[in-house]
Amino acid sequence: MLAERGWPLVLPLLLVAGLFLAASWFGLFRLFPDWARIAAVIAFGLAALAALYPLHAFRWPSATEIDRRIELANRLRHRPVTTQTDRPAGSADDFSDALWREHQRRLAEGLGALSGDLPRPRVPERDPWALRALVPLLLVVGFAFSTSPYGGRVGDAFRPHAATGAVPARIDAWVTPPSYTGKPPIFLTAETNRGQEGFEVPAGSEVSLRVTGGSGEESLSFRAAAAPEGADMTATADGEAARPGVSQFVYRLREDGTLSLMTGMRELDRWAFTVIPDQPPRIAFVEEPKRAVNGTLELVYEIEDDYGAASARAIIKQRASPPENARPLYEAPDLPLSLPRRGADENRAKTSRDLTEHPWAGVEVGMRLAAVDDAGQEATSEDKTLVLPERPFTNPLARAVIEQRRLLALDANRKARVLALMDAVTLRPEDTFDAMAHYLALVSARERLALAGDDDALRGVVDYLWEIALGIEDGDLTAAEKRLRAAQQALRDALENGASDEEIEQLMAELREAMQEFLREFAERAARDPNMAMQMPQNGEELRRNDIDRMLDQIEDLARSGARDKAQELLSQLQNMMNNLQAGRHQRQQGDGQQSEMRQQMDKLGEIMRRQQEMMNETHRLDQMRRGQQGQDPGERRGQNGGQRGDNGEQGQNGQGGMSAEEFAEALRQLQQGQGQLRGELGELTNRLEGMGIQPGQGFGEAGEAMGEAGEALGEGQGDRAVGEQGRALEALRRGAQDMMQQMRQAMQGEQGGSEEGGRQQNADRDPLGRPRATTGPDFGDSVEVPDEIDVQRARRILEAIRRRLGDALSPELEKDYLERLLQLE
Repeated sequence: MLAERGWPLVLPLLLVAGLFLAASWFGLFRLFPDWARIAAVIAFGLAALAALYPLHAFRWPSATEIDRRIELANRLRHRPVTTQTDRPAGSADDFSDALWREHQRRLAEGLGALSGDLPRPRVPERDPWALRALVPLLLVVGFAFSTSPYGGRVGDAFRPHAATGAVPARIDAWVTPPSYTGKPPIFLTAETNRGQEGFEVPAGSEVSLRVTGGSGEESLSFRAAAAPEGADMTATADGEAARPGVSQFVYRLREDGTLSLMTGMRELDRWAFTVIPDQPPRIAFVEEPKRAVNGTLELVYEIEDDYGAASARAIIKQRASPPENARPLYEAPDLPLSLPRRGADENRAKTSRDLTEHPWAGVEVGMRLAAVDDAGQEATSEDKTLVLPERPFTNPLARAVIEQRRLLALDANRKARVLALMDAVTLRPEDTFDAMAHYLALVSARERLALAGDDDALRGVVDYLWEIALGIEDGDLTAAEKRLRAAQQALRDALENGASDEEIEQLMAELREAMQEFLREFAERAARDPNMAMQMPQNGEELRRNDIDRMLDQIEDLARSGARDKAQELLSQLQNMMNNLQAGRHQRQQGDGQQSEMRQQMDKLGEIMRRQQEMMNETHRLDQMRRGQQGQDPGERRGQNGGQRGDNGEQGQNGQGGMSAEEFAEALRQLQQGQGQLRGELGELTNRLEGMGIQPGQGFGEAGEAMGEAGEALGEGQGDRAVGEQGRALEALRRGAQDMMQQMRQAMQGEQGGSEEGGRQQNADRDPLGRPRATTGPDFGDSVEVPDEIDVQRARRILEAIRRRLGDALSPELEKDYLERLLQLE
């Protein structure tokens, strides 16, 4: 009875709600303009209120109505259910009461099998055409349609969609690789990339995405390529609203996969990425660690990394195990390494560090190189054993001071031994010291050592002993030399650490002042010491002040233009030049006759190589002339011959003139004779070198054979073959010359007593810039290459353009970030 009475009253409200849901799921509210959408919502609201009005007529069934419905449902006669609650009318007596109770009993006997009844709301009587069935049908179809890309939602009725429908959402997506890779950003939504199926990006790249004018319900999801099909997408983050109507997303790529931009269940766009992993670096020695001519430790190595290493260093350890109770005062030298320029074709780098002042100088150590890339991956090289270069001291007293300094620095427990040795040295000062100042300095150091109670005080004594040794060895020049070295080291550190132009300018000014003071004191010392003046560099090594000023100007220009690696290399050349100048004070004129003979042989070899080059050029010219004449008809060749002979009476240059067969044969015969003569001179040179104790290498033998083959080819008229053999002979001569020069250096080092003095003599035949002089034979092209002024000006203009663009307030933030990364790479 409740269903019969309530269902017809509730049904209008349910029909209105069903029509509203169907209209929302079909997306009708998204298609309506705002005024129509609002009007439809109001109409549905009024209809819902109207459907609620019939509910006021609802009445709860009474007990009598319930009993009567049971009798009608079971088709009971004489109303047996209601009789059970009825009472007789009128006055009651015993007989009538007994009769009524008997009547109730008899009617109650038929109530044992009662049943309920189905509700009969009589809705079809009110809707004979069954229009109400359309609403459930629309609900089912609308719900299925809502899952499609064009389906709607219930909230569309209460959200304005006029702007969204008029202008589609704008999607901007780009990938920013890590700054250390040097890779430019990739704009995924650019026209050129829209049809690309996948993108290769470095590991750690960030995908940035911006949606302008969207619904605000966009989300970014990533599915790894290794995930099984059908696996749930991993959501990266909810959209971050930069301002109304704009959503931004950022995702860092670490593995291969697909990135999808979704709005609800609909996919707006997707991109597939292949992540390129960052490979670990590799570092290895290219040459053995060696002592440079200026006493610095020189390391030549190569570093390979896919994006360039971030840092590198040399790890140094003592080769000999110290005693168990040893107490060293100093750790191993800290030796950071220079890095190859990123993007350069050459992976080789070179580092020179002056460790002669470090207490470990002269100690046998083990060294290995370590490189770290920007991803934190580290690689090490093989171990090398070497003795750290030390400054050579010619004064015996200075050498003794340095030896005690090393003992104390490596083990503070040997303090008593150092004190005893100092006492022994200062026992008879008149026999040991040439200057009383040296004696007083050493006695002062002895007292400071005796009173030192901790490691800091002991380290102060070690530093003081170094100053004493320098004073004994170099005298008044030490202060200027120390200032010059400090200025050079400060400038080198600034170039490596990317200092500003203002700081570079200040350091250059300090270097110029230190250089002027050093040269002035050095010149005064040379004027006072005639022996030193005789040992000054001669001929091609003459040093002029304007040469140094030009080098300093060039270093400053290179630093300002961004070519700081070239500036560091040129600064090292300047330091080598200064140290070579200082080293001249310690050189002795030994073996001048033999060195002069060696220089003559090198000059002879250079002359042979020059003549071989000219002969090869002449052979090539004649061969090209012959080929050109063979490709012409006789009449044309005669015309060319006559025309040129009429102009100048002889052959033109570069194969422009004509030659008869007899003239060509005569020219080849002369070349053959010249080739044979050149081969003979090479044999004589080889015999002279053997007489000087220098064993000619295989290069000279190969050159002689190639010269013989070239002579035979010239005799047979085979110009092409002759040119090839002459080129082979020239290359073999270069190899032989390099081998001969190496043997000469070793011979001079052996005569001058050890690697320390020999290291100074290696560049004795070079100009102040370290290049071979014209009198020492051929230049093999291994001198330093300095950028010309065109490169410097171009680099400076590029830097100024970048900085000017950065200063523009209207430049996009993305462009500013990219330009800042460019400046950091420089």
